Amino acid sequence: MATDKPLTKNIEEGRAPLDFKKYTAAGGYESVHKVIKMEPTDAVELVKNSGLGGRGGAGFNTGLKWSFVPAPDGGPRYLVINGDEMEPGTFKDRLLIEHDPHLLIEGMITTCFALQASCGYIFLRGEYTVCEERLLKAIKEAYDNGMLGKNIAGKKGFDLDIYLHTSAGRYICGEETALLNALEGKRANPRAKPPFPQVSGLWGRPTVVNNVETICNIPGIVTNGVEWYQGLGRDDFVGTRLSGVSGRVNNPGCWEVPVGITFRELLEDYAGGMQDGYELKAFLPGGGSTDFLVSEHLDLPMDPGAVQKAGSRLGTSLIMVLDDKTCPIGCIRNLIKFFAHESCGWCTPCRDGLPWVEHIFNNLEEGKGSMKDLEILDEMTRYMGIGNTFCALAPGAMEPLQSGLKYFMDEFEAHINHGCNY
Repeated sequence: MATDKPLTKNIEEGRAPLDFKKYTAAGGYESVHKVIKMEPTDAVELVKNSGLGGRGGAGFNTGLKWSFVPAPDGGPRYLVINGDEMEPGTFKDRLLIEHDPHLLIEGMITTCFALQASCGYIFLRGEYTVCEERLLKAIKEAYDNGMLGKNIAGKKGFDLDIYLHTSAGRYICGEETALLNALEGKRANPRAKPPFPQVSGLWGRPTVVNNVETICNIPGIVTNGVEWYQGLGRDDFVGTRLSGVSGRVNNPGCWEVPVGITFRELLEDYAGGMQDGYELKAFLPGGGSTDFLVSEHLDLPMDPGAVQKAGSRLGTSLIMVLDDKTCPIGCIRNLIKFFAHESCGWCTPCRDGLPWVEHIFNNLEEGKGSMKDLEILDEMTRYMGIGNTFCALAPGAMEPLQSGLKYFMDEFEAHINHGCNY
């Protein structure tokens, strides 16, 4: 029977992940048996029509992304899973891998059939040691039971090998071409586009890079169909997604929710509202590289389009709550420090601009700032804006700053005039 929580249906608090036998008994790997009876192009079209958007932050239609892969030419083609998950405040992929690793593997098998790929890689954040252990166990079980290797599920000619690669750890590896360079053993610098990875990716071959959560949606879509998936969302929105909350709330965590619920519902109904003695000041709607939103935005649906109209991005859909007793300037400073450290150093605006912004914040924190510094910070948000850097790291780092200058100018001026009020 179809479920309304396809991502977390097998997850129970305090229970170990299902092994292959139990996972299969619960309906696991049904999508593999179904997809091998389809034409690969039809499977791509199915995912495209479902409306599934990428869950890594960009939200691009997944099936449409797959459709850009050229027709087979006899050479290798790859699926690469981005499990690096180093976005501040984000922990959804870890939840999926730790508690249901077979779901990711099933999604990869089904996806590789659609892409006509015979090799898949999971690029995993190095600190995720529990994820690594459970993935390796699940991969072995899949091989032992005929779901990986030669003639998968009895389908002659459908061969697939999956490899787990643990990352040395850099934020920049969240950018798909930097990830590919790292996987090839090169320095993790982003590549110029075009060509896009779908045409020339891993070792110059057609490659699709997808986020963990994105691929975990595939089994349900293939098994239950487009109409079922689209019916999971709220109103005109499609599907479910993992959304979470961190900060001074009563019940921080991560939950599978219908796409289209409001920020207020997530904060109050799932996260239990603010802790006693604290009030909501602002929130980052999708990780550290998004613009702050404030209480007037709480009733917005958690949809990429709606959030964009409000001046931010849904990103990874994990909210970082800023309360009224935490200094917003200190919060932005910490984020800038992180992004400055994680810059790959490839382009000048990011390499030199982020450390300079960090220097200004340090002066503000030490009582050495001036009103001129605020003009410089505003200028830097444009200097490192979209189109002025090689990739999106610096523009993302500027989002909490540019919104901070919009919503927290009183706090900035207080730091200059008489120091931090918090």
